[in-house]
Amino acid sequence: MPLYNQFIAFYSILRKEIIRIFRIWTQTLLPSAITQTLYFLIFGTFIGSQIKAIDGVSYMAFLIPGLVMMAVITNSFTNVVSSFFGAKFQKNIEELLVSPTPNWIILAGFVAGGVVRALLVGSIVLAISIFFVRPEISNIFIILAFALLTAILFALAGFTNSLFAKSFDDISIVPNFVLTPLTYLGGVFYSIKNLPPVWQNISHYNPIVYMIDGFRYGFYGKSDVDIRLSFGILIASVIALSILNWSLLNRGAGLRS
Repeated sequence: MPLYNQFIAFYSILRKEIIRIFRIWTQTLLPSAITQTLYFLIFGTFIGSQIKAIDGVSYMAFLIPGLVMMAVITNSFTNVVSSFFGAKFQKNIEELLVSPTPNWIILAGFVAGGVVRALLVGSIVLAISIFFVRPEISNIFIILAFALLTAILFALAGFTNSLFAKSFDDISIVPNFVLTPLTYLGGVFYSIKNLPPVWQNISHYNPIVYMIDGFRYGFYGKSDVDIRLSFGILIASVIALSILNWSLLNRGAGLRS
């Protein structure tokens, strides 16, 4: 397929995803805005006012990067897993598979849709946070890099989940029993330095710790783990999942009966 046609194919998939996001905005954009506002009110204002500063950062300000990243993780995963599984369920994914569109374009289109939703919701949450406290920005490039890479990673994870899902129940297992616990234990509400040594060691096996910690470093210039290690883990994970999904698509895993 010529390069121009590849671009048109990618753009068509992405455009469909973006239209879907805004068409059902009450399901894709509004819930996270309401949920994160409640987090700011309850944990930031009511409880946070009684918690001392962490590394010189007020607890409310400390929460902001974690809550933004939580929104990015959840929405990038959810968008792709629901959209691609919906295409499988309705059988319209077959139209893409029999077309001359390369599999990597199909993968890139759905993942890009998840990234767009994740960054939109993350931006909304960040905008809401300004009504509670004005966050500092130490390094905007690190903030953007971690947000983008994390959105890509969990969009890819959502794609993997959707390939193997056989029912709508299957697309909720990973978010409910894997993603949510790892996110809540990933340093959203606390610094892992404040944990007992044994729990600090256990936390280092949670990949989300590195994403939230690196993202928070972009705001305040302070981190619990080496920023270079966080970048390395994130980039390696994105590459590994990209190769895995591309390989699964080429084999028709979860798509052929």
